[in-house]
Amino acid sequence: MIDQELLEILACPVCKGDISYDEPNQKLTCGNCGRRYPIRDGIPVMLEEEAEIPQGDV
Repeated sequence: MIDQELLEILACPVCKGDISYDEPNQKLTCGNCGRRYPIRDGIPVMLEEEAEIPQGDV
């Protein structure tokens, strides 16, 4: 579970878009560029090189 207060201040490190929490998949998703950042041991990994890039956006 990610704290709502933390979600409100997090932004995508690539495009600075707002982040939403995908709890079932334990990922944070950027609403702007669509990158998905993993959550490992309850800690968001907000590194560009760790992000999953949506299909077609290379």
